[in-house]
Formats: sequence, C-alpha cells, structure tokens
Amino acid sequence: MRPMLKATLLCAAALVGIAAAPAQRREPNPGCDRICLEKIGDQYRAAYLAHDPSKAPISRRVRFSENFVEMPFPDATWDTVTAEVGEPLTLSDPVNGQVGIYTRIMQNDTPGYLAVRLKVEGELVTEIEHVISTKRNLSAPPTPIADFDKFQRSPHLNQPVPKAKCRPRAEMVRLADGYFETLENNNGEIRGTRFSPTATRTENGLNFPEIEKGFKSGRYLFNERVRDRDLFLVDEYRCMVMARGFIDHKGVMDQYTLTDGTPARSIFREPHSWALLESFKLEDGMITGVEAVFIASAYNMRAPWTVNPDVIRSREAKYPKK
Repeated sequence: MRPMLKATLLCAAALVGIAAAPAQRREPNPGCDRICLEKIGDQYRAAYLAHDPSKAPISRRVRFSENFVEMPFPDATWDTVTAEVGEPLTLSDPVNGQVGIYTRIMQNDTPGYLAVRLKVEGELVTEIEHVISTKRNLSAPPTPIADFDKFQRSPHLNQPVPKAKCRPRAEMVRLADGYFETLENNNGEIRGTRFSPTATRTENGLNFPEIEKGFKSGRYLFNERVRDRDLFLVDEYRCMVMARGFIDHKGVMDQYTLTDGTPARSIFREPHSWALLESFKLEDGMITGVEAVFIASAYNMRAPWTVNPDVIRSREAKYPKK
C-alpha cells in the first residue's frame, strides 16, 4: 500500500473512532466537582475584595446583577466593598454547576449581608447574582437586620450530612419549596414540608427560633404570594437547597386573627415586595435551619434570571372565599 494512501486510511479510521466515542470523552471542559466549585467561590471572593476580576476565572461574557438589576460587569458593590467580616458559608452543586455564598461585607463604614450565586460552566463563571442587604435598602416596613457583632451562624449549616440522613435531590427541592408553600397565605397549615423542633432561621443576620411555631400561629397571613421561586442549587454534601423568590404584599389587609384567636394587624400598609436568596438545611426529611438575605424591592418586581415567571394572580383568584 502506498504511504500516502495508508496515512489517509489511518486518519479516516481515527476520525471514525472519535465520532463513535462517548459524548463525555469529547467534552473539552468537564464540569467542576464540589472541591473545584468551592475553590472558584473562594477565588471569586478574593477577586471581589481586591476589585480585580482577573483574580477569578470569570468569563468575558459574564452576566451580572445586584439586587435584581442586571448591569455591565463589574459595577455596584464590586467598586465599593472594603472588607469581608467573619467566615462565609459556601454551598455547591456540581450537577447544576452552581455556587452559593453567604457572607458579611463592609462598604467603608456601612455593613451589609451579602448572598451570591455563581453559575460555573467549563470552570468559568458565566453568571453572577448578588443580593446585598443594608439598612438603607430595607425600606419600610423594616425587616430584621442584625448588628455584625450579634451575628452567629449555626455551625451545623456548614457541616456535611451523612447520605442516610439526606433525601434524594427531588425530595429536597420539594421539601424546601414546601417552606414557601407554607409561607404563602400562611393560615397555620404546614404544607408540603416538615420542621425539626429546634429549626431556626437567620434573616439578614438576625436569628429566629421555633420556625414551625411561627407558621402554625398564622402570623404571616399578609403574604399574598410567594412567586417566581427558583430552587437552583442542591448541595448534596451539606444537604442544603438554595432558592430565589419574591414575597408580595398587596397592602389591603388590616386586621386579622392568629390561629389562637389573638388579634393582629398587618405591618404592610401599601403594595410591597420582598426579594430574597434563601437556603434550607434538610436532615431526615425535615428543615433544620435556614439562612436568608432579604431586601425590599419594587412591588411585583421580577429577577432577570427568572426563565418562567409565575402568572401574577390576585389572592382571591388563588384562594377564593368560601
């Protein structure tokens, strides 16, 4: 066989072999595992504090938002952050290529609670989502926010959970979404989830014990809608789920009654929405801890990341009077 013909046939055979190879072998940038994702999370925090995007593997085509406003990158607190306070909580989901971070930052003399979502593709950060809560952007009616020196994160949030105590991904998502189902039109029913007796919630650094007791009292009846829920990260190592959502208050409710007969009055006197990034610790099929960053937003605001937004309906349409 002539050398040129032989080389041509060998080349063709090689091409056939490549075409027949499994898809994962052709993937030029396999996804990050947990350690890889959390390393990128650390690099991102270092780059953010240094005001230097080159210190992290950030795509040149990255999308960036802060407090649900999309803008060119870098901007907003990328220009104003001056320090990080304390240890962060970092979550990771290799299946979805997501990183979640909860931390505290200073902007000169202004403290704030920061939640971050990173989308990682091929070991590059392609999406950056910030929610930063300071006293300035909480607005009225005031939502809780803790002084930095009073903040105490429950250490169990960052601890791994044995597989025997961690439910499958789909069930974790369902249980976390049950929290939002219970929060919407909260009338004392626990819908689609369970709470451990010691479950606590941290919102903007402030701790709230006895989550289930609060829900069973019906104190959050003024929550008309909990919409555009996106449970985008499932950390199977720590058994946690991270989500985005909005809580709407129409402002028409005045007096109402708790489940024990105690009269109550809504704090929302006008149309209002909370926007949030919130994470849930799940053990033995129960929510055992929650960490959240909340801000006030324009009523019925959307996030630029919401792919299939909910149809906004009135309370009466979803919960008709009997």
